[in-house]
Amino acid sequence: MSNWTKFDKEFDNEALRDEVKEAAENGGSGEYREVPTGDYEVEIEKLECTSSKKGDPMVTVWFNILEGDFEGSKIFMNQLITKGFQIHIVNEFLRSLGTDNNVEFKTFSQYEELINKIFDDLDSDGLEYRLKYGKSKKGYPTFEIKEVYDD
Repeated sequence: MSNWTKFDKEFDNEALRDEVKEAAENGGSGEYREVPTGDYEVEIEKLECTSSKKGDPMVTVWFNILEGDFEGSKIFMNQLITKGFQIHIVNEFLRSLGTDNNVEFKTFSQYEELINKIFDDLDSDGLEYRLKYGKSKKGYPTFEIKEVYDD
């Protein structure tokens, strides 16, 4: 008999339940319509520090589209932060979110606290955004906040 209680500590069970519900609402296959590049009115559903599959530090953002043909769809931003230019990309993005936080990288633990604070501020202020979702010359996704909307 195996002991799965260890998984209760290793995984976010509440988040998994939410993901199961979302998968069921989207046909259960995990297949979603791809959101084309363009401008979208969005809210930020998730903003957190995490790790890539290789274990490198990464910042992830889930944008929830609020209106139009893709209402309810998600756009995902995943940015590794192992190099200075990558941290600069995240810094500029965080500054564009309309909070009063001083965005500066000092250490990874400090950065995680900052990102958590920014997400708490976004959540409590009910901010929404006009997001320009595009592609770079090399085909990488780009994310630019064009406007901040207060609730």
